[in-house]
Amino acid sequence: MALRKGVKGFGMPWEDQYGYAQAVKVDDTIYVSGQLSHDDQGNMVGAAPLDDSGKIRDHSNMEIQMRQAYANATKILSKFGATLDDVAEEVLYVTDMDTAFAAAGPVRKEAYGSERPEVASTIVVTPRLALPTQLIEIKFVAKIQ
Repeated sequence: MALRKGVKGFGMPWEDQYGYAQAVKVDDTIYVSGQLSHDDQGNMVGAAPLDDSGKIRDHSNMEIQMRQAYANATKILSKFGATLDDVAEEVLYVTDMDTAFAAAGPVRKEAYGSERPEVASTIVVTPRLALPTQLIEIKFVAKIQ
């Protein structure tokens, strides 16, 4: 028996290019694909500066990108009537652990509206994400009634 799924997206070009949904709801669980720091037109907010070889020159826009990723997660969750309060788990994929870890505490507390968010959280460093100027991607799992 096939799962009954509800899917939502933003209409970003990479949704069709890669072939995926931004979020999938199965029963009372919402699986949110990795959110990054794009605006409504698909432009990277706080794009990382690149060197001549196309590698990230510095990670100083991590906080800017992190805030936008949480804003995008809020937006996609709202399409199912959910909020960040419904998130049970998140995984942050980052290109620099020190910069991300410094930004994560304040940004996460603000995003979740709590000094101690009740969210299982994992942070992992990776040398590269999908877009060259991308510093962070965050995936979420939320439960709703």
